[in-house]
Amino acid sequence: MSNNRIKYIALLCLLLAGFPFPANAEDHSKAAGTEEKVDIAGMIMDHLLDSYEWHIATAGETHISIPLPVIVYSETGGLNVFMSSEFHHGHEAHNGFYIATGGGYKGKIVEKNAAGEEVRPWDFSITKNTLSLIFSCIILVITVLSVAGWYRKNNKSGQYKAPKGFVGFAEMFIMSVVDDVIKPCIGRNYRKFTPYLLTAFFFIFINNLMGLIPVFPGGANVTGNIAITFVLAMFTLFAVNLFGTKEYWKEIFNPHTPGWLKPLMIPIEILGMFTKPFALMIRRFANILAGHSIVLGLMGLIFATAALGTVMFTSMTFVSVVMTIFMDVLELLVAYIQAYVFTMMSAVFIGLAQAEPHHVEEKH
Repeated sequence: MSNNRIKYIALLCLLLAGFPFPANAEDHSKAAGTEEKVDIAGMIMDHLLDSYEWHIATAGETHISIPLPVIVYSETGGLNVFMSSEFHHGHEAHNGFYIATGGGYKGKIVEKNAAGEEVRPWDFSITKNTLSLIFSCIILVITVLSVAGWYRKNNKSGQYKAPKGFVGFAEMFIMSVVDDVIKPCIGRNYRKFTPYLLTAFFFIFINNLMGLIPVFPGGANVTGNIAITFVLAMFTLFAVNLFGTKEYWKEIFNPHTPGWLKPLMIPIEILGMFTKPFALMIRRFANILAGHSIVLGLMGLIFATAALGTVMFTSMTFVSVVMTIFMDVLELLVAYIQAYVFTMMSAVFIGLAQAEPHHVEEKH
């Protein structure tokens, strides 16, 4: 047996050893009868949704979390800046503000107006997703500047020097995206859009990887948040339409179709301007959200089978751990694929907007 296999088996045994197996089914059934039932659905949603604190772990009745800055403004209370620990994990109010536990504003900071209705103030708080975005942007900036600095330092003489280590690894990603995606999809004007497309690729890729790390500063569901994917899709929408050629706009408002068909085709072409970025938004959001949900659901099997006896509990724990490890490895591949697909589709849409005039007859 190879050393790698021994390491994997040892790691799996350590993971399984960390779960509290009951001495026998009867004792465990009694314990299950006295303890509160675990809300698996709530646990999954708490991870997928944004929050005003960064939960680390729970030890018994003690919640270990990092409080985050709350910045809210309302017409009645004015500007308020305080830490989320003032809410005591959402169980108390502070200066009239509290976290809603139900309704359309569930999980958001609200206050009550003069009529006693829940209303939302202007909320500029640093939430879990916001802090994760800051970390990701710092990593992205450091990565880009370190690679650019290496080229600036080692190629002053004009003679190319092949990079090694981290810079060579980054160059592999950059060149694969530029040569295999951006150039073929956009054409001769590819240099104008390369900075945006490379930034989008690495931004999505880094955030996807950060979401797979189970401990701080990872674990946030950034790219699985539809607000994030919406902003990314809007950037592509602006890049497509602000830099579209005259031929692109001509094909939208005067498509090459029979005259009687143009009244139907023009609305379809205009609608297509918005359905393309909408597809980008939904694809990123749905795929990443589904991946996180599956991993959390597999871990939830451990709690769901806790009261079914030692044999069932032990076997399902083993299955859950193995499948979770498999899904995490698969999510590493998905993290790259989703960044690659977003970049490729954005490049395709931008390339279509760089259409050149059609020449029916060519002079030889």
